Amino acid sequence: MSDESSVTPGSGAAFSDISVDQARLTLRKVKDPELNLNIIDLGLVYDVRVNGNDVDVDMSLTSPGCPSGPEIMSDAERMLKTMPGVGNVTINLVWSPFWTPDRIEPRVRAYMGL
Repeated sequence: MSDESSVTPGSGAAFSDISVDQARLTLRKVKDPELNLNIIDLGLVYDVRVNGNDVDVDMSLTSPGCPSGPEIMSDAERMLKTMPGVGNVTINLVWSPFWTPDRIEPRVRAYMGL
């Protein structure tokens, strides 16, 4: 009889809990394809919550009609799911407060000439 471990191989369960900082760092890899800037620096990510290994993200888009919206949101979910040990990932699209260029990181705003 073989020993069965309580950790499913490949599940990432042997890793420690995910941190908010790790999740935010991972979200820096997600870019708005039109601006070629990451969604953290653009200020599109409003909140990241971690409960154990589950990650919830509240984010917005530059406008309700943003043609890249579905791509950006699915990229965010996909990138978070690549993190070792991550469980469920939920991306919530929020419109309050409405996104404005003031949410862009100051160094990026300066780079953009805003």
